Amino acid sequence: MTTATAPSTRRWGTTALAVAIVAVLLFPLYWMFNASLQPSHELLSIPPRWFPSDPTTDGYRAAFDTQGRHLLISLFVACGNVLITLAVAAPLAWALAKFTLRHAGLILFVLLIVQMIPGMVKANSLFVLYSHLGLLNNTIGLMFAQSTLSVPFAAILLRAFMQNLPKEVVEAAALDGAGHWRTFLRVVLPMSRNSVITAGLFAFLFSWADFLFAITLTSRDAVTPVTVGIYRFIGANAADWNAVMASAVIASVPAAILLVIAQRYIAAGITGGSVKD
Repeated sequence: MTTATAPSTRRWGTTALAVAIVAVLLFPLYWMFNASLQPSHELLSIPPRWFPSDPTTDGYRAAFDTQGRHLLISLFVACGNVLITLAVAAPLAWALAKFTLRHAGLILFVLLIVQMIPGMVKANSLFVLYSHLGLLNNTIGLMFAQSTLSVPFAAILLRAFMQNLPKEVVEAAALDGAGHWRTFLRVVLPMSRNSVITAGLFAFLFSWADFLFAITLTSRDAVTPVTVGIYRFIGANAADWNAVMASAVIASVPAAILLVIAQRYIAAGITGGSVKD
């Protein structure tokens, strides 16, 4: 009886601890949503209101009016970054995984080094380069800047997965007369679906959450992503925390939806490269 009770008690204790940790991690999100529904003057009340007594959507109306364009810009830039990342990283990963390249080790080393370079160094270097190329205040330039973060990560992730693809299937495609590109497009990419979706999702999140490149390489409001838009909105509306929190909630929705939809692909894509058949 005592022996049977002890594991049950430990399980309940572990569950309670896990719930407490999750509650602490999710509390800022709850408070952000709670504050977005309260009038600004109620947010300064003591003690704080844990639930909105008189919910209002004024903050969301103000957020859409001021941040709607920035949200569309962020969405456009993030989707463009995903396309650039996959177009560069997927063929590179396949070449590193399956072909005998003379300097493959050096290429991998460079990819790792690129990820270690501080973002401020990249942003300042790109600012000088973009000023000569005319890419400042340009969404295409912002996509390429953000791809310097996502391409190395995606290439390393995809290479780890593609190394474990069955050689027989690739060889069978070659025997059927498929060239390297056709094999890659018709065989390798479909088999690497989970890792490709994972790499694309992380590229989207890198871009969606980017602040450093955005504030360094853009100064015109017409090309400002939502991260910088919220930052400037806070500076101009320091007392209107209702609208500020509503803007933060709206900016969190696209990333949250993508994470929920692609959750099972992420798990398979990250662990797929660590297990050999």
